[in-house]
Amino acid sequence: MQKDIIGRMSEKGILAKLFRSSNPEFLAIYGRRRIGKTFLIRNFFETDKNSDDIYFEVTGQKDAPLRTQLSNFSDAFSRFLVSQCEIKESKNWNQALNMLANEIDRRKIKGKCILFFDEIPWLASRKSGFLQALDYFWNSWASRKKNIVLIVCGSAASWMIRNVLHHKGGLHNRVTAKMRLLPFTLSETCAYLKSKKITLEQKQIVDLYLCIGGVPHYLNQIERGESPAQAIDRICFTKDGFLVDEFDKLFVSLFEHSDGYIQVIAALAKKRAGLTRNEILKNCQLETGGSITKILEGLEESGFIARYIPFDKKSNDAIYRLIDEYSFFYLTWIKKAPGRIFVTKPSGYWLQMTQSSRAWSAWVGYAFEGICHKHDKEIKHGLGISGMSSNTSSWYYKPKQNNERGTQIDMLIDRADNCISLCEIKYTNTEFVITKSYADELKNKRDQLKRITGTKKNIFIALITPHGLKENNYSQSLVDQQLTMNVLFPHDK
Repeated sequence: MQKDIIGRMSEKGILAKLFRSSNPEFLAIYGRRRIGKTFLIRNFFETDKNSDDIYFEVTGQKDAPLRTQLSNFSDAFSRFLVSQCEIKESKNWNQALNMLANEIDRRKIKGKCILFFDEIPWLASRKSGFLQALDYFWNSWASRKKNIVLIVCGSAASWMIRNVLHHKGGLHNRVTAKMRLLPFTLSETCAYLKSKKITLEQKQIVDLYLCIGGVPHYLNQIERGESPAQAIDRICFTKDGFLVDEFDKLFVSLFEHSDGYIQVIAALAKKRAGLTRNEILKNCQLETGGSITKILEGLEESGFIARYIPFDKKSNDAIYRLIDEYSFFYLTWIKKAPGRIFVTKPSGYWLQMTQSSRAWSAWVGYAFEGICHKHDKEIKHGLGISGMSSNTSSWYYKPKQNNERGTQIDMLIDRADNCISLCEIKYTNTEFVITKSYADELKNKRDQLKRITGTKKNIFIALITPHGLKENNYSQSLVDQQLTMNVLFPHDK
C-alpha cells in the first residue's frame, strides 16, 4: 500500500484507519478535476498478488448511455475479478451490483475487499437507477460484511454532497467517512517536484504556485531544467499549452449549467477584497434564492472560493474570495493575452510581464496574499501561536465621512490569549523596506482597528514577506514579528 504517494498525510491516515477497521466502511471522496483522487485510491490500496485482499474499480464515462456504463462495468468485473463463471452483461444496475456481491460471496474472501466506484456523477445519470441500486447494495449486502470498504468518488463536489453525503433516501447517514481532496500545499508541491527530479528554490516554487496552484496534474507539466517563467510561458501562453483552455473544460466537467459558476468566479477575480453575497448577486445579475446558494456552496466545496467573516462582523457580512490560483491567473492573464502570444514556441511573454508590468505588480500582491491565507496554519506556527485557539479573517473599514480614511487589513488572527496579530503581507523580490509613508499606514490600520471595533485586545503587527524586512527605525519601532517564506515550507529540509 501507499506506493509513490506524495504528501496527503491526513488522507493516508483516514485510508489506513478504514483498512484496519473491523467494520464495513463507506467512504465518499470528492475534489476538483486533476486533483489526484483516483491516483490516491489506486496507489494506497494497491494489493499484493499474494494477498487475501481484493480490489475492484469501475469508472463512470461522461455523457455515456446506461448500456455503455453497464458494459464498462462488465469489462471491469472481468479485469479485476477474473470470474470463473460466464459474465453476462447486466440490464440494469441492480443486476450488475448483485453479480458483484455474488462473486465476492462465492470467493469467501478473508482479507479486505476494496470496491471503488470512480466518477459516480457520470454513473448516476438521469434515469440510470444507479443511486437507488447503490442504496440497496449497501443496505442489504455490503453493510453486513465486515471486510468491505466501499469507496465512491466524484469531481463535482456539490453533486457529491447533495446526492451522497446529504442523500434523503437509503444512503442517508450511511457514509462512515468523507474526504475532500484539496490542492497540494507549498511543502507538498516542493516534495512533488523533487520526486520528478526538479529542484527549485523556495521563491521559484512560490512564483510557480502563484500561477497554477498545487494541482498535481498541472504541476506534472513542469519539465526539468525550466525556470518558473519558462514553464508558465510554455504551458499557458503557447498555442498548444496545456493550461490555455483548461479553464472552460474545468467548470463544464464539474458543474451543470456552469455559466453561473464562471460568472461568480469572474466577478471575484476583479475584487481583491472579495464580495458579499448581495454584492455577488448585483455584479453577476443573479437572483437570490437556491440558485446562488448552490453556486456558492459548490465553488466553496470544490476549493475555488473561501468564505470569511471579517473580524467584529456577523455571518451576514461574510466575504467570499477567489482562492484558486489557476482561475485567478487565467482570468487576469491567459484570457486577456494578445492573440499573437499564442505561438507554437514560447516567446518569453510571461518573463517580460513579470519584469515590466504594473498590472503584474498589483496581481502578484493579491495572489501572494491568497497563498498566505491558504497556509494560515503554517503562519500561526511561525508566529508561535499554533497551540492556542484562534480565528483567521480579514478586516476592512469603509469611511462614512469625507475626512475619514478607509483601511483594510490583509490577515487578522484573533487569538485566545487576548491578543490580535495584525498581519501585513507584501510580495517583493528583495528585503521589504518600510518607508515613512508605509509606517504611517501601518499605524493608521492599528489605530483604526482599535477605534472602530472598540477592541481592548493587545495588537501585534506582523510582516509576512518572501525575504524579510530591511532593518530601519520604522521596522524596529512598529513591527513585533516578521516572517519570511520559510514558514510556508515547514517540511522542506
